Amino acid sequence: MLGSGLSTQVGASVAALAFPVIGPVSVVAVRQWMAGAVLLAVGRPKLWTITKRQWRAVLALAAVFAVMNLSLYTAIDRIGLGLAVTLEFLGPLAVALLGSRRMVDLLCALTAAPAVLLLTRPQATSDYLGIALGLLAAVCWACYILLNGIVGRELPGVTGSAAAAGVSALVYVPIGVLVLWQHPPTVAAVSYALVAGVLSSAVPFLVDLLTLRRVPAQFFGVFMSVNPVLAALVGLVVLDQHLGPIDWIAIAVIVTANAVAISVGAVTPRSGKLSADGE
Repeated sequence: MLGSGLSTQVGASVAALAFPVIGPVSVVAVRQWMAGAVLLAVGRPKLWTITKRQWRAVLALAAVFAVMNLSLYTAIDRIGLGLAVTLEFLGPLAVALLGSRRMVDLLCALTAAPAVLLLTRPQATSDYLGIALGLLAAVCWACYILLNGIVGRELPGVTGSAAAAGVSALVYVPIGVLVLWQHPPTVAAVSYALVAGVLSSAVPFLVDLLTLRRVPAQFFGVFMSVNPVLAALVGLVVLDQHLGPIDWIAIAVIVTANAVAISVGAVTPRSGKLSADGE
């Protein structure tokens, strides 16, 4: 989960470097194409074996995947990486709050929530469209967590993820061609978008699918509160976005909440020791 989050944020920061040349829509299109190509090559799904019921879940995941990326990247372009990712995190936080049956998950989520809100303070903006897009990405991320778990249970291996990525890539073919025609790309801009496709789509898509087979969706949602932290660190290193002392205090609170949730979640009620499968 940590590797997935870090890969996502590094990919998003690299993608932001291409925005001035080809815009966020083109970056998302190239990212979807790359993710679709990688996942189809890795998963090699036998599409003819997928049932109608399974296709419904796959298509829903493809739609969420496409909208989530477009809304997030457009939000990043308008309000910055840190604030956009912070708003997007409200999605998995909602999953944690609504789906948890453990008091510790609830307490950790409630502890992380004000810290996440505090991170928005130095980057407050009157760009209400950017904020709305960040919130739309939050809704999509919540749906992504739940749908990815369903697809992982319904279909073997990475069949469902590969099929969803392939469908999403096809949807972006006419959109991407049109936008790239209007905004001629450079080699550097396309390279950034391709790297973003691998780091922010292919890698986390596969990792999240495997993760959601081993951990509950609400625990996954709690742990995803680390993403604003990773976004702040990556923004500092890659995009030279600096944070104040109060922001780093908020980051420390989020990390602590995650550490508590992970430590308690890894202990079995009977033995009090770490189980082999992490349950």
